[in-house]
Amino acid sequence: MRAEPPAWAPGPAQAAALLEEAVDLLVLHRDFAAAVERCEAGCDSLGPGPGHQSFAEVKCSLCVVGIQALAEMNRWREVLSWVLQYYHVPEHLPPKVLELCILLYSKVREPQVMLEVGGSWLGSQANQSLPEFGSLLELYLAQVLLPLGRFGAAEELVRGCPALDSERRLRLLGTIGDSRASWARRDEETRPGAEEQQDPAAETLLGVLSQKLLTMLTLLRRTLRSMSNHFYLLPYKKMLLATFLLYLVVVRLDPASPTSLPFIYKLVQLFRQAWAAVLSPVHRPPIGD
Repeated sequence: MRAEPPAWAPGPAQAAALLEEAVDLLVLHRDFAAAVERCEAGCDSLGPGPGHQSFAEVKCSLCVVGIQALAEMNRWREVLSWVLQYYHVPEHLPPKVLELCILLYSKVREPQVMLEVGGSWLGSQANQSLPEFGSLLELYLAQVLLPLGRFGAAEELVRGCPALDSERRLRLLGTIGDSRASWARRDEETRPGAEEQQDPAAETLLGVLSQKLLTMLTLLRRTLRSMSNHFYLLPYKKMLLATFLLYLVVVRLDPASPTSLPFIYKLVQLFRQAWAAVLSPVHRPPIGD
């Protein structure tokens, strides 16, 4: 009597056919969207749940092809959510799928996407017995935790992992220490660089202010020198008023500013009126015979 095939046979058989189509579309035809559709149809045909070993292998292969097709279309942001819709929780991800996701998000410089997912997978006791656990732990440290500067979390993960032997634990702790020291050196090298970038700007600003002040003082000195031969004729209060107006025009206002021009003109007119008043014939000394 012919034995009946297992109940899981039709699902994997259909999924395997879809997997073959997806591979052809990905590699030969470069039709990435169609390849993703075949992968989705294959995963849907397998249904939820862990199922038989052949179920897991076909499903993992479908997800690997789908991840590559999504990456080829520059839709890498959808990869993690796309995978989790078939595995539901990070702890159930196959090692190959987790490895591919870590490498993908590290390559696009978004390692923080895999921070919680990788930590949940590595924290599962069921996954710690897998032969790929050690290599995935090192990959997670090198591509996720250390580039993000999570040195404390990395040390805690290594020290609290019972699946690591003492030699491998010491080696990983040494790698974490070296990365921490390298990170500190980069900070020290970057900090003086920022200060050096600020110094030329400050020097330029001080140079401009010094040149401007020197120009103003030179103009004031020339003006006072040209008026020095008339100062003995001025009463004290009127000379003080003229000097104050000159100070406002030359020192307190910026002649290069367009908004100051109307006000400067008014001050110049007031200065001329005051100057005409103090030099009027009434205050001029009598001319001797």
